[in-house]
Amino acid sequence: VQLQASGGGLVQAGGSLRLSCAASGRTFSTYGWFRQAPGKEREFVAGIRWSGSTTRHADSVKGRFTISRDTARNTVYLQMNSLKPEDTAVYYCAADARSLIWSSMADENQYDYWGQGTQVTVSS
Repeated sequence: VQLQASGGGLVQAGGSLRLSCAASGRTFSTYGWFRQAPGKEREFVAGIRWSGSTTRHADSVKGRFTISRDTARNTVYLQMNSLKPEDTAVYYCAADARSLIWSSMADENQYDYWGQGTQVTVSS
């Protein structure tokens, strides 16, 4: 079982990127995106149930980022618009076999599987 995150890069402030998280070997019930900036703790960005019934976005990205999934491709996406320099971080996708409730999605300890991370750098 493997989670492969991709789509990071260097972009100017105000620009957009779309991150992808492809799962091989199985489909999970809940996926999450987290990020870690230099010198800071890892923080929750967004989460989604594979059923699509529930999504959650951190307040810091609400209205700018959108998490979604493509069942045919077994892939979860994070569309990031209006990027800011403070969005610069390594972004990680995570997954769990359980359908996490909304209040648990932001807890990284709830996720059993993690991808390798993809770097997002936003220049001012």
